[in-house]
Amino acid sequence: MFATPAFAQTAGGAMGAVTSLMPLILIFAIMYFLLIRPQQKKLKEHKAMVEALRRGDQVLTQGGIVGKVVKVAEDGIVEVEIAEGVKVKVVKHTIAQVMSKTEPAAA
Repeated sequence: MFATPAFAQTAGGAMGAVTSLMPLILIFAIMYFLLIRPQQKKLKEHKAMVEALRRGDQVLTQGGIVGKVVKVAEDGIVEVEIAEGVKVKVVKHTIAQVMSKTEPAAA
């Protein structure tokens, strides 16, 4: 009987397993630093911005509506005045950007 090259080779040891997993580990590290980490940072900044909303701030909603915050409720709802006498209720987390901040009230 002749030994075929497939049977003649020995099984790779522990180093063979580590080197075969190295590209997968490298891809995960690149994905983490280029995609996941910046997204988490952006989410944290948005949450801080939404929590800092107060009456008088001019905001831009995700729908493209620009208005002035009239009332900030505790249940995650913000009342925004989009025109003279026209007020709408908006969920806090749908506010995309604070256009201008007001000065904090004197204590």
